[in-house]
Amino acid sequence: MALPLDHVVIAVNDLDATIADYRTLGFNVLRGGDHPGRPTHNALVVFADGSYFELIAWREPAPADRWWQLLQQHGEGIVDFALLPPGTATTVAAAQARGLALSGPHDGGRVRPDGEQLRWQTARPPSHDLPFLCGDITPRALRVPEGEARVHPNGATGVASLSIAVHDLPASLGRYRALLGEPPQGAPASHASAAVDLPHSDVQIGLVRAGASTLVLGAPRSGEGALARHLATRGEGPYALVLARGAEGAAPVLDPALAHGAPIRF
Repeated sequence: MALPLDHVVIAVNDLDATIADYRTLGFNVLRGGDHPGRPTHNALVVFADGSYFELIAWREPAPADRWWQLLQQHGEGIVDFALLPPGTATTVAAAQARGLALSGPHDGGRVRPDGEQLRWQTARPPSHDLPFLCGDITPRALRVPEGEARVHPNGATGVASLSIAVHDLPASLGRYRALLGEPPQGAPASHASAAVDLPHSDVQIGLVRAGASTLVLGAPRSGEGALARHLATRGEGPYALVLARGAEGAAPVLDPALAHGAPIRF
């Protein structure tokens, strides 16, 4: 099944400062609230295509939290992303039957500033080239607001593509096929493309459909270059994204200081 992009997680040091800076960049930013049992609070940037940014910060150290570890080791920026399953338990069971060792479902939730309690279930992948899953138990519109919340002064309408660094592209594409399964009859042959060499580049890429968004998996063919250095320091995972927009607005490349380490361009 094709699973749409649910959200991109951006870890930051100071949530209030980040909210102010993202508003300066032309985003409509909403306070999300607190996660019970965790020292985290967040804010959301929700797009018309249904995806969103989760800006997440910690009120106290959380040494066991991988996102917090990445923040401490490498600074602010993109640390993870999630796809939206039609049902977390059934999607996990199907992927496990295809040989992918997903962990879950795990219960999660958040309390919004207005007191509304949200509930969801997640599933965690066996490697960081893959997304986690985030499926709602309470109505998704409570977690991901609709209407004017999705309108941004800079014209952003959604995540056009998300770049993901991987070590072994054929192996990663195989894991994505195990996660997504075969497309329905009459659809294109696969949710995930074959590996392709980029001309005049030391990078191979593969494309995975995620609703209105495209996941661009990239692997270096040698130990040289920026992507190889990124993998050597941060490991596999998402690292940059391109936004779609309905009209001219902000500059093509957003100021990385105001974006708190997230490489974002239109």
